[in-house]
Amino acid sequence: MSTETGLKSGGGPSPSDAPSRSSLPSQWGPGCTRAWRRTRGQLFSSADEDSSLYFTYSGGRNELQIRDLHYEVDTAAQIPWYEKLSEFKMPWEMQSSKQTAINNLNLRVHSGQMLAIIGSSGCGKTSLLDIVTCRDEGVSTRLGEVLINGQPSTPQLVRKSIAHVRQDDRLLPHLTVRETLAFVAKLRLPTHFSQAQRDQRVDDVIAELRLRQCAHTRVGNDYVRGVSGGERRRVSIAVQLLWNPGILILDEPTSGLDSFTAHNLVITLSRLARGNRLVLLSVHQPRSDIFQLFDLVVLLSSGSAAYYGPAQEMVPYFTALGHPCPRYCNPSDFYVDLISIDRRNPDSEAECLARAKVLAEQFLEKVKGTDDFMWKPEEPSALPDCASPAPRLQEEVITISNHEDALPGRMHQFSILIRRQVYNDFRDLVTLLVHGMEALLMSLLIGFLYYGAGGERLSIQDTVALLYMIGALTPFAVVLDVIAKCHSERAMLYHELEDGMYSVTSYFFAKVLGELPEHCAFTLVYGLPIYWLAGLNEAPERFLLNLLLVWLTVYCSRSMALFVAAALPTLQTAAFMGNALFTVFYLTGGFVISLENMWTVASWFSHASFMRWGFDGMLQVQFRGLMYQVQLGNLTLTVDGIKVVNAMDMNQYPLYSCYLVLITVCVAFMVLYYLALRFIKQKSSQDW
Repeated sequence: MSTETGLKSGGGPSPSDAPSRSSLPSQWGPGCTRAWRRTRGQLFSSADEDSSLYFTYSGGRNELQIRDLHYEVDTAAQIPWYEKLSEFKMPWEMQSSKQTAINNLNLRVHSGQMLAIIGSSGCGKTSLLDIVTCRDEGVSTRLGEVLINGQPSTPQLVRKSIAHVRQDDRLLPHLTVRETLAFVAKLRLPTHFSQAQRDQRVDDVIAELRLRQCAHTRVGNDYVRGVSGGERRRVSIAVQLLWNPGILILDEPTSGLDSFTAHNLVITLSRLARGNRLVLLSVHQPRSDIFQLFDLVVLLSSGSAAYYGPAQEMVPYFTALGHPCPRYCNPSDFYVDLISIDRRNPDSEAECLARAKVLAEQFLEKVKGTDDFMWKPEEPSALPDCASPAPRLQEEVITISNHEDALPGRMHQFSILIRRQVYNDFRDLVTLLVHGMEALLMSLLIGFLYYGAGGERLSIQDTVALLYMIGALTPFAVVLDVIAKCHSERAMLYHELEDGMYSVTSYFFAKVLGELPEHCAFTLVYGLPIYWLAGLNEAPERFLLNLLLVWLTVYCSRSMALFVAAALPTLQTAAFMGNALFTVFYLTGGFVISLENMWTVASWFSHASFMRWGFDGMLQVQFRGLMYQVQLGNLTLTVDGIKVVNAMDMNQYPLYSCYLVLITVCVAFMVLYYLALRFIKQKSSQDW
């Protein structure tokens, strides 16, 4: 199968089959009873807009229908478990309370339309989008149904037909815009696409979303300089648009943007709707020139619809109910204020709730018996200047077929993810240099401390202390660095797994293997200077054996940090648990207290302590075969170095067993890390 890329001159949506659009008048009369149809069909009348490439969906008509939806949430279930623990209450003491998020809601929208869900904070906008996308959690009661093309909404159907753009941008900051889209194209597009077709799809999406000028700029984030906020939001939309979905859902896409950028973004969404897509978005209070771009609006108040119908009919509808929009006032601002709940005092709250309830009941009464649950005027007005739509300039339409085929397999996903991992990590030069200088500084500090001993060999006591410090210093820093990095990527990982972009297995191996070069480089930077400066055993084989033990010990700490970061939902809890585990392994490593003096529980931990086995191995490598002069008063004794190790109760097992145990600990933590990725949702603190 091949991509259908016919360019059709004048093949854009015609006025007969595209949704009617209008522009708000510049002045609002006292009654505001006239329909706003003066500029229907002229929203994109400029040459710059109409000569653009329309990235159309050719998979047929999509329809989203919501019937008699009633949705209640358990507020206690919405609270993360780690916040519940902070209240120091037993599970049976936690009081659950139900709150109505959606109440008797009916909607019907189809391809070619853009529906805006408007309302104040807490009115149920995000809850409605979560229900549609099957991401509602903590549900206590749910009645009614959500239908996608006549079929009940399921997670599998949602992944297949709906693209969900979240409120926050979750992108890798060190990739450019084009690279971000190229990697997503390799992951989301079917395997029958050639590389040239993937590149063409990326080019088409970049052109459609007006990203050409920043295609080779890093995406960036709050800490890394990159594209602007509006461009980053469009990149998030482009990531979802790449696989050419028929339904596009956006959660408050204009939040955090200035009015000009927000207006341009909604223009882009309006153009996408004209490409045979269903666009559903939530927004607080759009300004008037944004409001005019919407085909349909639903006005929510406490989960109930106070209005659902064409945007240009909202003012006449409320005017007929006795709520005219004042002159020069933005209708969305006025009517959102009308249905908002003022909770500053009980009297105002009761008055607002009563007014919102009356408006919702009046709307239900007016749309009773209609098939689309939408308010429509009895006799649509037609003004002379809009009898015939303005002629359009010629448009070029790129139609991309909606063939379904096999997506990339796990091996292909792994190869793509590991390249993306390496690209993003090794472009973060500041972090790499900081970690490298950190390892070098610790190595030099300890090395020069023991370098002062001169040409004489270090004493037994100094050598033992040095070996334990080598295995304890840099692993502690690695634990904190790995946890911080994992939590910076956690939100993006959660949403990409939710979208089915790749499997957990592919991500796991790409993450583990992609970070190996960095781990090897830092281990060499840390292990080489300290060994030679301190004047340890100069035999080459002893050096290599010691370096391997350091490598395994540090990697055990990295594996432990990966597991903790994946198992715990916040950076604070993960850092606390990582420090706690490291401290336990540090104290039971055989240096702070001898193994024979440990009590039972501590000795259990010592068997799992990677620091104990790394320390044991380094002692055997350094002391075996060396003779030491020991002064006892006036008496000088020659002692075999291995007897020093025996005296510390550390030579219980052969040297190779230390390597095997360290490898086993690494593998065990990696298995736990995989299981945490597999069975624990990688929600960040912002997603609860």
